[in-house]
Amino acid sequence: MPTDQAQTSPNLQRSKRYAAIALAIAAAAWLALMIAAKLLPEYVWLIHILMLSAEAGVVGGLADWYAITVLFRNPFGKMPIPKFLRDHTEIIPRNKARIAESMGRFVQENFLSPQVVGRSLQQMDLSMAAGQWLANPENNAKVTELVQQSMPKIFEFVGQEQIGHFIQSNSVQWVKNTKINQLASEMLRAVLENDFHQDVLQRGLDLAHEWMLQHPEQARDLSRQLFKELGVWKLAKGASWIGIDVQQRTIDSLLEKVESMLADPEHPWRIKIEQTGNALMLALADSSSSASLRLNETKDALLSSPHVLNFISGAVVILCDAIKADLQKADSGIAQNLRITIQHLGENIISNTAVRQLLNEKFSEIAVNLSDQYSEKIIRFISERIHEWDSSEMIDKIENEVGGDLHMIRVNGVVVGAFIGLILGVIRAAVEYLL
Repeated sequence: MPTDQAQTSPNLQRSKRYAAIALAIAAAAWLALMIAAKLLPEYVWLIHILMLSAEAGVVGGLADWYAITVLFRNPFGKMPIPKFLRDHTEIIPRNKARIAESMGRFVQENFLSPQVVGRSLQQMDLSMAAGQWLANPENNAKVTELVQQSMPKIFEFVGQEQIGHFIQSNSVQWVKNTKINQLASEMLRAVLENDFHQDVLQRGLDLAHEWMLQHPEQARDLSRQLFKELGVWKLAKGASWIGIDVQQRTIDSLLEKVESMLADPEHPWRIKIEQTGNALMLALADSSSSASLRLNETKDALLSSPHVLNFISGAVVILCDAIKADLQKADSGIAQNLRITIQHLGENIISNTAVRQLLNEKFSEIAVNLSDQYSEKIIRFISERIHEWDSSEMIDKIENEVGGDLHMIRVNGVVVGAFIGLILGVIRAAVEYLL
């Protein structure tokens, strides 16, 4: 907490000025009334009433000044005073450690304990609030604007030669040190267990069958190129002289195979593909298998190739430049699509009760776990920071924040004291008159 920031706030200055003026008025009235009592003896009974009111105002103002001052500092300075008085001055600085611990416990017990966090989140629909916030056009426009402003700056930072080289070298080293066979095995397991491979195969067969039926000439050209590559084109051409169209028979045979695979989910080729996939998944799960070794060796060989790295770096640079150029446009397509996506996401969250319930449960679980793991560290951090504060700077800070209201108590002390003194003066005058 730098000292140059500990400047007296206008509110505190104003309150001190009002308190000083009120005390000065009460003291001046008291002195003036004492003189008036000597000069105007015929009105001494009235002057005594007013003088008691002024005295009480002075006493109240001074008492409140003392009570407020001893909170922050010792008003006696180096004067020799009894120990019991000195021990009850500078109350806040003397108890800084206890205040730090109390504040830490207060925050922990009332805000960060797992029970409080869990109970608070159960009473809130965070996912609904998030969905409504995202669905609000003004909010998703702000998010999009923030992305438009920040992403080009990030790309510029990453695009600097030293930063780019640092990121590339560390990324390459991290990938080299990572055995990707286990990751590939788990990805293949997810594909096989969800029959995603069957969907892809079905879609591929549909496209191949449709293409071969709609493009017969291109299919013949493709078969001719295939025969030439295999070195059997002359044999196929010679067979056509005796009435055997090898090309068409090959195409028809292929169509027949594709149609049979489309019609039969238990086709041997389908089963063979699935068996091959399962075998590869199990092989990749074993880091010492030949498939795992070949995969990791291929990965390392690619990452060791300057041509591959240059190609990847160039592709990334081109992609980043394209994204940055688009985001910097006033009518950015990426920004517009992002805003629409954010709005649709918010609307979908609002309309899907099951998803909202699941999100709320996960939010609550994560928040409770975080509070359980880190609340002690947060509280310790708060307490340590308060312990590290310089006492004088801490006092200046607290007095700036609450001193304005505290010093207005001094004004109240003068006014209330004067009013009480007036009442007591009237009572005393009445008793003296009656007796």
